[in-house]
Amino acid sequence: MSDGVGHGLFEHARSAAARGDWVQAFALLSEADAKGLLTRDGLPLLGEVAYAAGHLDVTISAWERTHTALLQADDPVGAAGAAVRVAMHLLFDTALMAPVRAWLTRAEDLLEGHSRTPAHAWLGAVRAYERMLSGDGPGGRLWARQAVDIGSMSAPAACALGQVAEARLVILDGDVQQGLALLDRAGVAAVSGELDPISTGVVYCELVCALQGLGQYDVAEQWTEAMERWCETNAIGSVRGRCRVHRAEILRLRGSCLEAETQALLACEELRPYLRRELGWPLTELGRIRLHTGDIAGAQEALVVAHRAGWDAQPDLALVHLALGDVATAAAGIRGALDRPLRVPSKERPPNSDLQRAPLLEAQVEIELAAGDVVRARSAVAELDRISARCETKALAAGAALARGRLLLAEGDPAGAEEFSFRASRLWNQVGAPYETARARLCLAAAHEAGGDEHRAALERDAARTILDELRAGPVSVPLVQLEHDEARPGQPIESDNLFRCEGDYWSVTYDGQTVRVRDLKGMRYVARLLAEPGREYHVLDLVAAERGHGGPAAVGGTPGLPYWALGDAGQVIDAQAKEAYRRRLAEIDDDIEQARAGGDDERTAQSETEREFLVTELARAFGLGGRERRAASASERARAGVTRAVRHAIARIGEHDASLGEHLSRAIHTGTYCSYLPDPRAPAGWRF
Repeated sequence: MSDGVGHGLFEHARSAAARGDWVQAFALLSEADAKGLLTRDGLPLLGEVAYAAGHLDVTISAWERTHTALLQADDPVGAAGAAVRVAMHLLFDTALMAPVRAWLTRAEDLLEGHSRTPAHAWLGAVRAYERMLSGDGPGGRLWARQAVDIGSMSAPAACALGQVAEARLVILDGDVQQGLALLDRAGVAAVSGELDPISTGVVYCELVCALQGLGQYDVAEQWTEAMERWCETNAIGSVRGRCRVHRAEILRLRGSCLEAETQALLACEELRPYLRRELGWPLTELGRIRLHTGDIAGAQEALVVAHRAGWDAQPDLALVHLALGDVATAAAGIRGALDRPLRVPSKERPPNSDLQRAPLLEAQVEIELAAGDVVRARSAVAELDRISARCETKALAAGAALARGRLLLAEGDPAGAEEFSFRASRLWNQVGAPYETARARLCLAAAHEAGGDEHRAALERDAARTILDELRAGPVSVPLVQLEHDEARPGQPIESDNLFRCEGDYWSVTYDGQTVRVRDLKGMRYVARLLAEPGREYHVLDLVAAERGHGGPAAVGGTPGLPYWALGDAGQVIDAQAKEAYRRRLAEIDDDIEQARAGGDDERTAQSETEREFLVTELARAFGLGGRERRAASASERARAGVTRAVRHAIARIGEHDASLGEHLSRAIHTGTYCSYLPDPRAPAGWRF
């Protein structure tokens, strides 16, 4: 620090970080930085604290500045290490591969003439992931081995990341058993407590991703539970949100779809400050959950948003079109996904792998048979059989068996269809996946019916319906997915006894048989709007605009009133520093495109051009018509604080009259930039207004 003031701010920030108060630590470091008091030695702490506090752009900028400062201090190895950290954050949280390659190349150049330093280990770990996400498995394995060999002596975290990268690459190469053995070794590092929080979280996340991709759900569930326990006290940055996505995946598989949707919505909120295109990952999981419960409109909404973010939302988007009866669009979507994959770089779903194609192929069989194209369906079944035989997991075998059963039924072989659909239902039941089991039993019912056994067909169909009815149970009635040829029987809405109604200057509130009256407060109107639509995320500006627009107690279900821009502004959507970072990213991408074209690498060229288009779109969002800079609503932060305060005050007032309801609302209402009402399914359901 340049003086005592700067040193004091830095020490207070370090103390705040040590106790996990990331917001306070970030505020202190930002103050020191704004005053020019933060020296080269303090920049790495700023990068770490900014990441924990949800400021990814500041994190990357801090490491870029560290890189520059170390270059000026004639420390090439230190500068290389900082360059690798820039690349790591760009890779894990933005998946922009061209800038990642540029920073890794800088690190390689700086490390030339040096050997076996921790920076070499970190370079190997991050380069292994860059190669994996670019589809270069052999190259990735070489870099992963460098991370393990060097990191085992000098950088345990880099070694652990190298181990898990190597394991995933071995699995993607088809040697599942060796890959699983390597994953076990990598898992030891996660539970040892010897790694920093970010590295520990990445290792946990990678383990679960690899196991779920293989369909090893039992083991994936065990690691997810271990990750959750660790997250309770140690998670920083995007790790907690990633953990929620994994939990949502497991809950959806096990049939707890309401709880799964809650976790997916919270994951979207927690990952929003970090992820760019990969925000499509939790959104796609949200769409899949809603598809399982029959909320077709909600599934389509989530999947379309994921697609707009640049994510590949297939096969789920095609299955939504199938559920809506638009077979032609479903067929076109699934064929395009298989023939012209987007290849979005993602450590959750690495490209160019059989494991990524398997769910697409399963969906294609169902869709092509609905479209009457048995030839395409037969080809997809054959490829699924090959993948299942190579990977040897129950889930993949179950998916392949059901696909074969569907095909045989379409080809007029009810006995064969019965054999394979029964095998699929048995395997899915062993996996513990009720939705998939029900789908297999519906196919089995159709096979029995085609073979003339009406009694067994009715038994299987009723069993499947019972499972599906249980999956859609919850406070909000949604239609059943059309998984069978006959029409679903619509359920009758249940009139709730719970009441939340404004009557003049007071609200009448009835919950679980007890009625209280609470004076009208702004927070009561916010609460009413959230209760009206359980599960929906409201931006705080929507809540404020709706409340102001009605000039009094908000009519629940009304449309929002004032637009965001009517609430004031506080500067540019992207500040000058962030815009400069975007320009640097674009320049790095342009350089990568030029190099790829010169080398005749068409796939790398296409990938970089897609990244350029994505960044240009992001920048365009920061500008209005004629190139004028758009203004960010200063009201957003004010509204977040105001809405949170008002809602909590209203809940406290309700709790004074009805402690049980106050406790329920405290647990179920989530506030922040996005607010929602996510009730426990065991609570008294529904509200009248």
